[in-house]
Amino acid sequence: MSQSNEHSRKRRLVPQALPASDFDFAASGQRVFEIERDGLSAVAARIDGAFSAACRAILACRGRVVCSGMGKSGHVARKIAATLASTGTPAFYVHPGEAAHGDLGMVTDADIVLALSYSGESDELLTLLPALKRQGNAIIAMTGREHSTLAREADIHLDVSVPAEACPLALAPTSSTTASLAMGDALAVALLEARGFTSEDFARSHPAGALGRRLLLHITDVMHAGDDVPRIGPEASISEALVEMSRKRLGMTAIVDGDGRLLGLYTDGDLRRSLDDDAIDLRSTRIDAVMTRAPRTIDADALAVEAAQLMEAHKINALLVLDADRRVVGALNIHDLLRARVV
Repeated sequence: MSQSNEHSRKRRLVPQALPASDFDFAASGQRVFEIERDGLSAVAARIDGAFSAACRAILACRGRVVCSGMGKSGHVARKIAATLASTGTPAFYVHPGEAAHGDLGMVTDADIVLALSYSGESDELLTLLPALKRQGNAIIAMTGREHSTLAREADIHLDVSVPAEACPLALAPTSSTTASLAMGDALAVALLEARGFTSEDFARSHPAGALGRRLLLHITDVMHAGDDVPRIGPEASISEALVEMSRKRLGMTAIVDGDGRLLGLYTDGDLRRSLDDDAIDLRSTRIDAVMTRAPRTIDADALAVEAAQLMEAHKINALLVLDADRRVVGALNIHDLLRARVV
């Protein structure tokens, strides 16, 4: 056969890509979703006694859940460890290759091991099993082959086998990794519910996130206090109030009695209304004649997000903070909440 004929024969054997303009990308994407949905349905049908046993074992664990896996299973194991840790189950990821070269020292006899390998024959994981068993660690395996070595050696086996991979070559882990992720999420959520884990608990492990700021940041964390709080007595004039407002830069001032208890509030908006009233003299009119006598306030122990909700509901830009005896202990405005990223 001539060289040119040989090249022609090889070209016929290799699938030829369609021009991009002729390829139905949407149909391909939809097919992936259909295959992976079927895979998830198959795994969901196997949520049974083994799953419950795994949850009970983790709840009884005095240590942490050590997640491990190679390749794509390793990426999934990392995500499962992160999800568990953020939902009330202490967990971390250990690379099985590194574990065999010293990192196994991070695993104590109080820990439980969650080992991921779709084939169940990952050499790096199987190498660790004797050492883990000698130490007394319980092992939960997540595989796609219930008769694999890892499945047989584990104390509990979670079957995440899927009918087919979404990859048309059946090579790239697709449906199988999605199923493993979903099983990890199922474990995390079941454990979360069993522990009575709350949104406040979640926020404590996410202090830098939006939820953490909303649930953990209190008024006292963002308010102005002490000498930074604008306040004057009821006998002060409007012009004196203006000086105090300008100096403290909060767009308002509290009017308090001799014990610091709130009598009223005067704001930039009140000042504009005073300027429009020809009968009001800024130097001689007492502030208690023009102040708002029942302003919106907030308690010192409230959450910062409550201040944001109060400002939005009543279309105001600032609040005074009171203690249980109605003494003014702080003040804040919308800019304080914006700086704290509460709104």
